[in-house]
Amino acid sequence: MSIASKLLVDIHTHVYLPRYASLLKSRTSVPLIRSRTTPQGVTEDRLLILDHEPSGGRPVGAQYWDRQEKLNFMDKHGIDISIVSTANPWLDFLPASQAHALATELNNDLEEYCSTSPYVADHKIKRLYGFGLLPLVPEITTSALLEIVQQIGSLPHLRGLIMGTRGIGKGLDDEALDPVWVAIEKAGLVVFLHPHYGVDASAWGDKDNGHAATRLILSGVFDRFPSLRLLLAHSGGALPALSSRLASCIDHDPIVASRLKRDARYYLGKLYLDAVAYGPEELGFVIPNRSAGSKRILFGTDHPFFPPLSSSERWKSVTENLEAIGSVEGWSQEDKDGVRGANAVSIFNLSE
Repeated sequence: MSIASKLLVDIHTHVYLPRYASLLKSRTSVPLIRSRTTPQGVTEDRLLILDHEPSGGRPVGAQYWDRQEKLNFMDKHGIDISIVSTANPWLDFLPASQAHALATELNNDLEEYCSTSPYVADHKIKRLYGFGLLPLVPEITTSALLEIVQQIGSLPHLRGLIMGTRGIGKGLDDEALDPVWVAIEKAGLVVFLHPHYGVDASAWGDKDNGHAATRLILSGVFDRFPSLRLLLAHSGGALPALSSRLASCIDHDPIVASRLKRDARYYLGKLYLDAVAYGPEELGFVIPNRSAGSKRILFGTDHPFFPPLSSSERWKSVTENLEAIGSVEGWSQEDKDGVRGANAVSIFNLSE
């Protein structure tokens, strides 16, 4: 049995590094971390990412920024390797100069967080790797973005980057991002596309190309950059369910169809998806029961969000997603081992 088939790799797991958490604690408007006293007289920190969050945000603590807490979670659930990423809202709320400076610092912080982590037992592979941050904010210069892509590509324990759905303010189909896609493609980095802004149409951009990943497909980004590797969070959301309808709509729209070299489903087949679906039926639907499809699915937990109600419980985001992977009808043992870790070992080049 190869090393790849033995490892459990979590590719969707978040951290608010101490420098980032300190910034959130210093703020007076969302996003922010603020302290409050509960009716029981206990002081707690709560994270508010968006306006009008229910219950005044979510309680946060060391599990959001302390590396040992991340490793403790991994040990409790048998996770060998985690590829960590800063959780939303990333740098979207900052002016361009501050976002650029902070991205540089946080990427160096994340490299240290990962490079000084322990090794997987009996192997020469670190337990932690990361997705870097781009300062994707309006008014940022192309040269600043390319500088950060180059930085991420040069840091040995960062294997990709995470981004939201706005791009630099006009959506992911904005031609201003083309030099960035070129640089990411050339560096061999994986793009982890993560939602943040819901379905408010103003968050996506000016062009009538649908939402988020759909915009990339309909604008021909995958034709122009065929080696671009895009990983979608939460098993691709609604996109897999709408794939054939999307293809049909494009066939009946000659303007959109003329932009693309292939059927829309071809581009969907180039995407990578996490396995944060919580059920075998959902996973089996997202990717048909074929070995080729399973190779594009990767285990994830979304830690530290959605914790169990007691500290003694195991996290459902681990147990239910692993049970789902193990129960997909039509997947071989090799397919399931791939989703649990072998696919990530290959895609992120986690070699000894």
